[in-house]
Amino acid sequence: MKATGIVRRIDELGRVVIPKEIRRTLRIREGDPLEIFTDRDELMLKKYSPIATLERFSEGSAKSLNDLSGYLAVICDTDEVLYASGEGRKEINRKPLSAAIEKILKDRRSYLANASEGGDVVPLTSGEDVPLTAQVIVPIVSGGDCLGAVALLSSEEGAKIESGAVKLCQLTANILANQFD
Repeated sequence: MKATGIVRRIDELGRVVIPKEIRRTLRIREGDPLEIFTDRDELMLKKYSPIATLERFSEGSAKSLNDLSGYLAVICDTDEVLYASGEGRKEINRKPLSAAIEKILKDRRSYLANASEGGDVVPLTSGEDVPLTAQVIVPIVSGGDCLGAVALLSSEEGAKIESGAVKLCQLTANILANQFD
């Protein structure tokens, strides 16, 4: 754990203000859920990710999706890539999502783009070095809330993600969303 040197007092209602600089750095916004941990005399706050609670299931889903589709398969929450399976996974695993992907998730609509057909392929992560040529992104929506997304990505020249792969991605997103109903 890294000390910040910032000290805050608890108010009469038991509240503590998290400084703006820390909220910005950790990408914590108003209304974001935080998970509380204690250990002896320590109190830790962690941004809560429902998808991350399904760790083994999500990781297995990404692997299966990669095996069935042949594309780089990704499962992310609304902030970062949680699990990636396939060629190129090391370059994006645990990286923060790009602003373009955050907008797609906010709109709660699936996104399909094939560069070979003139589609606008957007970067998945901030500062992404992987040149993508095709992608499908399907938000994971449960109870009206967007919890993350399932994505299939390709960096092969002339790649085109077909409807069968899109349906696999949609199925995976639906299965993950149903874990929260």
